[in-house]
Amino acid sequence: MDEPINFAEEEQTNPKKKEIFAKRHKKLLIFLGVLAAIGIAVAIAALADGIKGIQTLGNFITDQILGMKWLNTILSLACTAIFGAEFMATRWGGAIQFFIYDTIKIIVLLCLLIFIISYIQSYFPPERTKKLLGKYKGIWANAMGALLGTVTPFCSCSSIPIFMGFTRAGLSSGVTFSFLISSPLVDLGAFILLSSVFGFPIAITYVVVGLVLAVVGGTIIEKTGVGKNVRDFILQGTITETLGVELKRKDRLLYAKDQMLSTLKKVWIYILIGVGIGAAIHNFIPTEWIQAILGQDKWYSVLIASVVGVPMYADIFGTIPVAEALFLKGVGVGTILSFMMSVTALSMPSMIMLSKAVKPKLLCWFIVVVVLGIMAIGYIFNALNFLFV
Repeated sequence: MDEPINFAEEEQTNPKKKEIFAKRHKKLLIFLGVLAAIGIAVAIAALADGIKGIQTLGNFITDQILGMKWLNTILSLACTAIFGAEFMATRWGGAIQFFIYDTIKIIVLLCLLIFIISYIQSYFPPERTKKLLGKYKGIWANAMGALLGTVTPFCSCSSIPIFMGFTRAGLSSGVTFSFLISSPLVDLGAFILLSSVFGFPIAITYVVVGLVLAVVGGTIIEKTGVGKNVRDFILQGTITETLGVELKRKDRLLYAKDQMLSTLKKVWIYILIGVGIGAAIHNFIPTEWIQAILGQDKWYSVLIASVVGVPMYADIFGTIPVAEALFLKGVGVGTILSFMMSVTALSMPSMIMLSKAVKPKLLCWFIVVVVLGIMAIGYIFNALNFLFV
């Protein structure tokens, strides 16, 4: 005979099931709620003024939320009250305001974004990442390696130890080099900061071409077989497997905070240097000089930008103020992209570190492949510059 149903027990169980369901899908519900809010905002803008309404909403997000133009207005009033309108009308006055505004904006956005990215990254410990990448083969594996680089807020020097760990773990050279190229070039922080300066079209373009360069570069290195030229001590090393421990929310928040502070300590000096150079270009170097050297009609502008960027050492956050100043001087988008990519992917210190991990033949191939890719991107986008200006 069937056992009688205990309705009192069933009533107690259902709320528990609902509570468990809510806890398990809390993040999904939050994500759906954010998407719904964005959709409602876009719909209201479209109903108010059609396409122009959506463009106005996009400009507001770019200028006031990401670009923090309101901060620039406040600084203008404050600097005028302190230094006087006559001084603020000079080049030195403009340089001071540019320096303060860009420094505050970049550091605030950097801290916020690194915190968010690190919190997300806490869900992907090394052993889980290795298993995830191991499921894919061929160009899809390289694409996954490149995408993984987008959620790692590291400069090129910080990416090399992870590259070594992936190589030691037995991942293909295509995956490891796609990650190595993508990691310093492309991440959420770079996208948001680029959007705040140049707008969404150029920011999206930068991310897409960065990922394509990473996938193509990794694929070439793998298919040619040169990816095997890794130092013996890396291949002979062992990976210590650790049992995955599920972190609590408090632990993830502490991890995100520590990563944010650690990253800020590493890059703040480069941000100040970058903003200082940007302020000098923006206020002291005549537009005619910049145009004469890096004008988009000059065939050698991309070559110069690519070569000049290599000896420098900075991450994407340090190059953005310089790129902003060049953009305002009328330099082509392709030239700017080439400069930013060469600085972040091929800085001299990172190449010295990489030479300790790979043999000269592989190092030369890596540099040649990346440089040629960067230059190709530069020339293509200079030809299409009219789409962005």
